[in-house]
Amino acid sequence: MSTSPVGVIGSGTMGGSIAHQVAMSGYDVKLLDVSQPALSKAVERIKTWTEASVARGKTSEQDAKNILSRISATTDFGQLKDCKFTIEAVFEDLKIKEDVFSQIDAILPQDAILATNTSSMSITVLAEYTKRPAKVVGMHFFNPPQIMKLVEVVRGYKTGDDTVAETMEFARSLGKEPIEVKRDTPGFIVNRILIPQMLEAIRVVEEGIATPEDVDKAIRLGLNAPMGPFELQDYTGVDIGLNVVDHFYDEFRNDRWAAPLLLRDLVRAGRLGRKVGAGWYDYPPEQK
Repeated sequence: MSTSPVGVIGSGTMGGSIAHQVAMSGYDVKLLDVSQPALSKAVERIKTWTEASVARGKTSEQDAKNILSRISATTDFGQLKDCKFTIEAVFEDLKIKEDVFSQIDAILPQDAILATNTSSMSITVLAEYTKRPAKVVGMHFFNPPQIMKLVEVVRGYKTGDDTVAETMEFARSLGKEPIEVKRDTPGFIVNRILIPQMLEAIRVVEEGIATPEDVDKAIRLGLNAPMGPFELQDYTGVDIGLNVVDHFYDEFRNDRWAAPLLLRDLVRAGRLGRKVGAGWYDYPPEQK
């Protein structure tokens, strides 16, 4: 891989964590966000992760200092002009991602790879907002990126073989296990299989068959899963889950991807300011 800095666009939960993982792997990182407060929060989260690693004896104090020194936070897109590999990790909203791709394409070196961490959106569509579709690729990390080993490397229709090979190599240099998704399809591999389970779990609760707590217990103990479907949704964000489901429905036009009303109600409640806590477990009992 090139010794040039790696760009990461978006400093939310995923973007900040990806930047941290890249810095831990020895790369200099340019972490970009349009919001300075968001950047500051991301840097604080990275410091907290690093301090916790030192406290557990996993990282030396000197290594921790080195990791933090490799991360430069900025609100200036122009700071990414030297990045030969950039990862976009903004919110799962197609319009936002399109705007980012259009802006960054004019700034990055002509031969730079532009990867997207999207979990469900079309790499082919995003690539069309650039003049480098052969250099655009999906690089889907899993949360938290510092721990989860899998990275889905996703081909768009025009993604070049060399781009895929270099992205796979880069993922391995981060200590990850990449797999190639050969067709650009909504949800790729993991979410294509996971989302139906999530929807069916909600329908089981909607039909009064069981509570979210008991569904989670059934999946943990019956399938030996580390988290139940409702715990997982609370962890990743029910609003993000709804966005993904709606995107699947728009793409496939099949009712099996239609969001249950209970999921919409929970997201609406949160947006209206009603107390829903972390999500399903704290949703008003009369609406479970």
